[in-house]
Amino acid sequence: MTDNNRVYIFDTTLRDGEQSPGASMNVEEKVVVARQLAKLGVDIIEAGFAISSPGDFEAVHRIANEVEGPVVCSLARAKPGDIDSARDALKGAVNPRIHTFISTSDIHLKHQFRMTRDEAKKCAVDMVERARGYVNDVEFSPMDASRSEPDYLYEVIEATIAVGATTVNIPDTVGYTLPHLFGELIKGIKDNVSNIDKAIISVHCHNDLGLAVANSLYAVLNGARQVECTINGIGERAGNASLEELVMILKTRADVLDLVTDITTEQIYPTSRLITGITGMSVQPNKAIVGDNAFAHESGIHQDGLLKDKTTYEIMRPESVGIAETTLVLGKHSGRHAFRERLAELGYELDDTQINLTFERFKRLADKKKEVFDEDLEALVQDEVLRVDVPEKYSLTKLHTEGGTSIHPKAIVEMEVDGKLILKDGEGAGPVDAAFKVIAAITGTKSELLKYTVNAITGGTDAQGEVAVRIKQDDHTVIGQGAHTDIIMASARAYVNALNKLEHKQSQNKEGLI
Repeated sequence: MTDNNRVYIFDTTLRDGEQSPGASMNVEEKVVVARQLAKLGVDIIEAGFAISSPGDFEAVHRIANEVEGPVVCSLARAKPGDIDSARDALKGAVNPRIHTFISTSDIHLKHQFRMTRDEAKKCAVDMVERARGYVNDVEFSPMDASRSEPDYLYEVIEATIAVGATTVNIPDTVGYTLPHLFGELIKGIKDNVSNIDKAIISVHCHNDLGLAVANSLYAVLNGARQVECTINGIGERAGNASLEELVMILKTRADVLDLVTDITTEQIYPTSRLITGITGMSVQPNKAIVGDNAFAHESGIHQDGLLKDKTTYEIMRPESVGIAETTLVLGKHSGRHAFRERLAELGYELDDTQINLTFERFKRLADKKKEVFDEDLEALVQDEVLRVDVPEKYSLTKLHTEGGTSIHPKAIVEMEVDGKLILKDGEGAGPVDAAFKVIAAITGTKSELLKYTVNAITGGTDAQGEVAVRIKQDDHTVIGQGAHTDIIMASARAYVNALNKLEHKQSQNKEGLI
């Protein structure tokens, strides 16, 4: 029935995935997702549960007629009306499949279906036979198979294959089994169902114990050749086996597993993002393959290794799943190598002295911010390096401000002027105004403040503020810049930076240089 090492990918994002609370999609959204799933290269799309609602019926019908490539499947309970509704929804499909199910576990038969084993078996056989009268491709699922008595399970599977089931799907409906036990169940089916060679064994695992992918993998290793899964692992309760994780396991460890799929892996991330956008269900940052941190590195040791050779800390390329590139996240754990490399990418070729100056300030900043962005680095360079040619007559050493609804704004400033420490305090209309007035008093400047602007360099409450001031004295106008997570400190830095530039221009003017 199948190449020995080919694993078929049955995507149920539009059926089981959509059953996640809050993940429902309208018809148009389902068609958009189905087209992307075809682009991804899935083998079967379970487009919906045709009888469940008019919307699901329409979605199955439109996908069956508008989406080319994959087999299009509709779910149907083992009931005549369900089978007939699936047939009607699939009319016009090039490759239609009806997927019918009934439970085989005693727990379900007794408490939910209120049927005997014989009644359930007869129902399964009758409905598979009915479906086979409509389409050539019929899938049967003995629901709650992992909690079913094995000999009875073998008996039902054999009977449904005998009347035309081309795929038998073994669900771990409640995510109860363990990998080695599920592998043994699949092996037992291969060894004890006499006509199993006439059907493909599929598996459908839920993630209640976080084992959906592991259980699916063990099933494949024991002979299953179709896996039912969803994008981002969405689905009932804790979700289904994650398509991206299973596919990339098979691809990354092909050296050991020798199993392949037809998935175009470069479409994995775009598909994940599409599902996130439509459902509003974001994946956690540390989610394997598609999480924001999956190809992001902050540790200095890891960054150093990656910059020397990507294989030191990445077992797959981000490009292989559709992510543009590895991200070196600059934070408090980053080292000089990554810091220098990122500055070079931003166009700053700094010497060792300049690197040391900016790196020390970067480390202090990283202790305050969770992540340091490119804009933060540019501000550091502009504030620390691009002004090194201007002699520092004035240096800000300490700043303390007070303000609030019941406190008159006050500033205490310590500055070094020509090597001498001067400490003063004063008041103002606000903390920034108070700081500027005290700095002006310490420096004795007669300059006029023409413009004061503040810009949040990055988002978030921990963002660095970038302040620019324009001051003028006589015929000289200069711009000073400062950046800091404390906006008052950034303002003071910018003002002092401008005063140093002004002093430098004035001294050059006296010497006839300008």
